[in-house]
Formats: sequence, C-alpha cells, structure tokens
Amino acid sequence: MDQNSILIGAIAAIIGTVVGHFIAKRQEKNNASELTKNAKRSADEIIKTAKSEAESIKKDKIFQAKERFLELKAEHEKVILSRDKKMAEAEKRTRDKESQVSSELSKNKKLSHNLESKIKDYDHRLSVLDKRQSEVDKLHKSQVQQLEVISGLSADDAKSQLVESLKSEAKNDVMKYVQDKMEEAKLTAEQDAKKIIINTIQRIGTEEAIDNCVSVFNIESDDMKGRIIGREGRNIRALEAATGVEIIVDDTPEAIILSCFDSVRREIARLSLHRLVTDGRIHPARIEEVVRKTEKQINQEIIEVGKRTVIDLGIHGLHPELIKVVGRMKYRSSYGQNLLQHSREVAKLCGVMAAELGLNPKLAKRAGLLHDIGKVPDSESDMETPHAILGMQWAEKYGEKAEVCNAIGAHHDEIEMTYLLSPVVQVCDAISGARPGARRQVLDSYIQRLKDLEEIAFNFKGVQKAYAIQAGRELRVIVESEQVNDDQASQLSFEISQKIQTDMTYPGQVKVTVIRETRAVNIAK
Repeated sequence: MDQNSILIGAIAAIIGTVVGHFIAKRQEKNNASELTKNAKRSADEIIKTAKSEAESIKKDKIFQAKERFLELKAEHEKVILSRDKKMAEAEKRTRDKESQVSSELSKNKKLSHNLESKIKDYDHRLSVLDKRQSEVDKLHKSQVQQLEVISGLSADDAKSQLVESLKSEAKNDVMKYVQDKMEEAKLTAEQDAKKIIINTIQRIGTEEAIDNCVSVFNIESDDMKGRIIGREGRNIRALEAATGVEIIVDDTPEAIILSCFDSVRREIARLSLHRLVTDGRIHPARIEEVVRKTEKQINQEIIEVGKRTVIDLGIHGLHPELIKVVGRMKYRSSYGQNLLQHSREVAKLCGVMAAELGLNPKLAKRAGLLHDIGKVPDSESDMETPHAILGMQWAEKYGEKAEVCNAIGAHHDEIEMTYLLSPVVQVCDAISGARPGARRQVLDSYIQRLKDLEEIAFNFKGVQKAYAIQAGRELRVIVESEQVNDDQASQLSFEISQKIQTDMTYPGQVKVTVIRETRAVNIAK
C-alpha cells in the first residue's frame, strides 16, 4: 500500500512538472510575441520620428543654403560696386589728367610761340648792336689814328707813359699819407691807451672786498652755548672734527665765533650749526649726519653759483666742469680779494676794453672769467703747477679756444703772448688787483701757511683728515684706527711736529694733536 502511494505520488509529480513546463513554455512564447510586437511598434515610431527630423533638418539646411547664397550674392554685389566705383574714380582722374595735359600743352604752345618771337626780336637787336659796334670801332680807330698823328705817339706808348706818371704820383701820395699817419699815431697812441683804460675803469662799478678767516654765528640766547658744547665738550669736539673749523665759545653775548682759513669749511660749519640749533637735536651722531648733508648742499650751491655767474656775464657753452670751478671760486681768496668777485670784475673790464679796441667782447669776457681758475686746484699735486699754466691746461682739456687758453697761460708772462686778447686780460687783471683795498698780502701768506701745515700732515701714512685751527697755533690730525695704533699715534705726533719745525717758518709755537678713535656700530631691531 505504501509503495503504491509513493508510486502514484511520483507519477503525479512528474505529470505536474511536465504540465508546468508546458505552461511555462506557452507563457514564454506569448511573452516573446508580445515583445516582438512592442519592438515593431517602437521601430515604427523611431523611423517615423527620424523621417520627420530628417525633413526638418533638410528644410533648415535648404534655408541656410539660401541665406548663405544671398549673403554671398550681397558681398559679390558690394565688391562689384566698389570695383565700379574705383574704375569710375580712375576714369575721372584720367579725364582730369587729360584735361590738365591738354591745358599744359596749350600753355606750352603759347610759351613756345612767345619764345620764338622773343628769339627773333633778340636776333634782330643783336644784329643791330653788331652793326653799331662795328661803326663805334671804326670811329674809335679813326679817332685813335688822329690822336697818334697829332701827338706823334702810338697808343701803347701813350698808355705806358700815363701809367708810369700815375704810379709815381700815387707812390708819393701814399708815402706822404703813411708818414703823416705814423707821426699822428706816435703822438696819440699813449693818450688813446690811457683814455681806453680810464674809460674802462670808470664804466665798471667796483667795490672793495677783503676776505677774512672768521665768521660770527648768532644765537637767540646764551643757554644754547651749553647745548652746543655738550657734556664734557663732546658736541663741540665732534663738530670741530667733522668740519675742521675751530669753534670759539666765549663771553661774547649771543654769538659764537667760527675760525678757519677755508671759506667752504666755515660755511659748512655755519649752516650745520644753524640746522642743529633750529632742530634742537644736538649730539655727535646727529652732528655728523647734518655735516654730511650740508656738504652736499654746498656742492650743489657751488654749481648754481657757477651757472648764475656765466649767465650774468652772457657766457654760453662753458663746460660743466669749468662751471663748477667758477662756482668754487666764491669760496677762495687771492691776497685777501674774493676770487670770484675778482674774476667777474676782470671779465667785465675785458669786455669793455675789447669793445673799445674792436675785439670780440664775448671772447674777452670768457678769458677774463677763466684767467684764475688755476687757483682752485683739485688735488695737492696741482698746487705745484703755476696757477696760470694749470688754468691753461684745464681750458685746453675742456675745449676752450686757443685765444682764451693763451690769455689764461700768459697773464703772468709764463708763456709768450700770441694773441691780442692776452695783453688785454693781463692789463685788466692788474687793474682789478691794483685798486685800493682790493688785496692784502698778509692774509694770503697766512692762509698759505695754514695750507702748508695741513699738507705736511697728509704726507704721513695713515692720516685721514688734517685741520689747522686756532689761527695756525694747533694742527689737529685724525688718523685711521686700522692703520695707526696708540703707540704709533704718539710717534706720529712727534714726527709731524719735527717736520713742521724743520720745514716751516712760523711765529710762536704749533701744537700737534693726533686723534685716533674706534667705533662699534650695531642696529637693534
């Protein structure tokens, strides 16, 4: 019983499986047919859509092609129009040129006709003149023949006798005239020369100018003197070391004395003191900074003074280096006479005298202004050359004319005068220096002694700066700390004093002070 039931169940299961498989196949077939139908519908729709899109694209492309065609057509028409316009303009120009050529041809025809008529007239007049000339020649020849018959001389003999007689008469007249003028010149030459010199001096306004070695710096109150001196005198020592000027602070109310033979140093010290007092900050570092700025200012002022001088005198084309030398003459003196004022005066005298003598006044002014530029040497080696020769060398170096160079070099007879301008400059230099009160020999020798003191110090190794102060009674020498130690500084002071004692002549005694200092500078940030 159990086996039969199991068998029946198995058969039923098999039959169910078969039936399920059949049903599944059937269902799958139905699904496949449905999918096929759906695919066909989708394909038809896609094809339909593609056809519609293709039609629209086709229409768009056709429309774009038509628009492009119209654009190309319009551009082509514009090109054709422009070409037509250019052709029309070219035709117009051609017609204008043709009309112009035709008018020119007509004018040329008229001119050629007029020329032909004038040529004919000229030929006719020339033939008439030839006939008249032949008649005149015949008449002259007949008159000459008649004169020869009357005088018994030929024409050539008469000419030679006439020329000889005229020569002898002219020679006698010329000799007489020259002799009269020579005698007259001898009588009036000295008077004329004196007249020219006196007129020149009278036409130039002069003034007495004696340079000195002291400047007075005024202050508002005596309380400022203590600040200028500083604690233990450090401020005044720093100022004297930076400028090389002796600063005298005494009982004179509201005044400080600046003493130095060099006018440039005194001016730097005066302006530096003015800035320090105005600013109120007075200490060694500030003093050195102000002195450096003031030196730059003075150098710029020297250039400006040179430019103003040449402009005032009407001198043009002067080399910039010579302009700088002219400006530096403001701070130099010659025998107590300010060098720039002396040179300006000589330039004006030369201009007036050259005009009186018929020479070039501008060139004379140029030579007069530059005649003493050799007194402003650039280096110690230049001081050995006479100032006239040195000035001539500078003038040649910077392209001055030969007349100017010769006048500079010959105004003290170091070289021969080869131009008429040279004695004019020499005379005007003597006129300017010979005025009462113009020069003072003592001051110049004094300044030269101070310069010699400083020059002796510079001949020793390691010397950085040297200043002659206290009217030459003290020589302050600043040495480089890296090259000179303390022991060598003492030895250097002794050697300089011995050199001064053996090589120089001076009143009293000279104190030699050698200063050596070491600085360590750092910056805190």
